This record gives sequence, C-alpha cells and structure tokens, in this order.
Amino acid sequence: MSILDTLFGEYSGDLAIDLGTANTLVAVRGQGIVINEPSVVAIDKSEDRVLAVGADAKRMIGRTPGSIIAERPLKDGVIADFDVTEVMLRYFIEKARGSQSRQYPWSPRPRVVVCVPSGVTSVEKRAVFEATIQAGARQAYLIEEPMAAAIGADLPIEDPTGSMVVDIGGGTTEVAVIAMGGIVVSQSIRTAGDEFDQVILEHVRDAYNLSIGERTAEDIKIKVGSAAPLAEELDVEVNGRDVMSGLPKAVRIESEEIRRALDKPLDDVTKAVKDALDITPPDLASDLMYYGILLTGGGGLLRGLDQRLRDETGVPVNVSPTALENVVNGCAKVLEANALTGGFVQSAGQ
Repeated sequence: MSILDTLFGEYSGDLAIDLGTANTLVAVRGQGIVINEPSVVAIDKSEDRVLAVGADAKRMIGRTPGSIIAERPLKDGVIADFDVTEVMLRYFIEKARGSQSRQYPWSPRPRVVVCVPSGVTSVEKRAVFEATIQAGARQAYLIEEPMAAAIGADLPIEDPTGSMVVDIGGGTTEVAVIAMGGIVVSQSIRTAGDEFDQVILEHVRDAYNLSIGERTAEDIKIKVGSAAPLAEELDVEVNGRDVMSGLPKAVRIESEEIRRALDKPLDDVTKAVKDALDITPPDLASDLMYYGILLTGGGGLLRGLDQRLRDETGVPVNVSPTALENVVNGCAKVLEANALTGGFVQSAGQ
C-alpha cells in the first residue's frame, strides 16, 4: 500500500463496483452497498448531452422521442461504448462519494475495484481500466466475476477444497471451479439474462403477433419464468402492440410456454456447466459432489434452475440467498482486507 493510501485510506471513500450489463452496484468501503441501479444512460442526440443515468434513464426506454435514446453502454459483460461507459461510471462514483467528498473536500480520489467476466480479452480489460481512471479513480483494480462472487458468498476459496460458482448475470454466464485462491477451471459464455429476455420477446411476437419491449419481456421472466415444471403453474397478462393492426392488445401467457421458449439459452448454460465439470480435476470434482454448486447472479434466481442443473449434472446445486449482491460484496471484502496485491487482482493507476 502506498503512503497516500496509508495516510488517507480512511477518507478516500474507496469503492467496489459490480459493473454489470444490466445493473451496476456500488459499495463504499466501510458502508456497504449504496447504489443499485440499471446500467443505462439516456442521451439527447440532437444536443449531444446526457439527460439521465441509472434508474431515471431506464424509465425512458421505449418512451422517448426520436432524438433521445436510452443506451446500455455494456454488452455481453464488456464495454460497447467507451465514452458513455465513462459518463455512467463518473456519475455512479460521484453519487457514491457524495457525502464523503462534501465532508472531506480535501480527500484523495478513491481506489476502485471493478469486476469483469473471466472470459474477457486484455483489450477489453484495458478498456475497463481506462474508463475507471477517466471517471475519477486514483487507482483501478480488476477482479474476475466468479472469484468476486465466491468471496462475496463466503466460499472457502483459500482452501484446497474445490468450490464451483455459476454466476448468471445480464450479459454473461460465468462458471468457475476455485481452490487455493485461484480459478482452476473456468467457462464464460455470452448467454445470460439478456438472452432470456430476448427469446421471450421473440416468442410473444411469433405466437401472438404481439410486439413488446425489453422491459415487458423482463417482467414476464420475473413473474412466470421457470427452468423446470412448477408445483403450481403461473400465468400473466401481457400488454403490447398488435403486429397486424398496430393497435394495443392484451394476451394472457402461461409459464409452461415461457419455459419452452427458454429451453435453448438454458441448454447453453447447462452445457457450460457440464463442460467445466468435464475438465475439473478428479479430486476437486469429488469435492463438488459433497459441497455442491453455488448458483448466483440475477439469472440464477430463475425458478427451478437449481433443479434443472441438479437433474442434468447429478451434482447438488444451491441458490445463494444473496445472489444479486455477491459480486459487489466480494469486491468490497477485497477492499476491506486491503488484499489488492493478490494473484486474482489486476491493477492500473496513477
């Protein structure tokens, strides 16, 4: 740790950021999670200015005039628009440090730990480093999502015992076997919550000639989506625009048909888990039969997904009770412990 970190660590308001495709969570060192907002930026193209970020911007999706777009600057877990990502990060960093910077206006810029998917390239990592520094960080540190999720879920990552994490976010599904403080096996696929929403949107359009938006598709997934048969099947009324007449229309959709629509992306997730298990060393694989697989991330909360993976793999599967917060909590624990020089953390700074 530098002299600056030693002298001002208490006041710098160091941050942990889960920079997700769908949502961004920010934790302040010593305070816990202070921000949980959609990763969306609303931009007025006619004046080239940002109108809103986060929850305010998401409310504009599908409801804006032609000159205003609500953009998600991350795609499949990586930066798709560098400038917009920088604006979004700067907004979240300043919002998280609001009271701290007012109380200690002389405080240094914060150190920031950001999570990234395990399958990203060095170029994609460099883009996250640079965006974080440009957004106001004194130093930026990267940690891979499955490692952060394992730390946040209090798995014994430093032990010789194998732990498997399946982290299903908005843009990527991360599968990793962790032991002795490192990732032994990893699989990263760009099939996750956003893909679930897309196949639901397409199913509603094809089956009912009903055009719906991304927000409605996500709402259907949350209300009636499932990966395995339910003890009591569900249904939901869906409003949209009739493709043929162009008029508003309402239909009632049942959970069985949404489950069928989700089959393809769920098969991809299952295959990633099986592929990881197939290349896991035998001794660690035997640990997994005892300790099981931890299912985390927003996509991991899909009804019956634990049962489906259990049936497909024969390995016990547990859904984390803190699935939505494990990644950012893992980043925060790394900050709290000042474990920023560990082998699983990469850094860049000024």
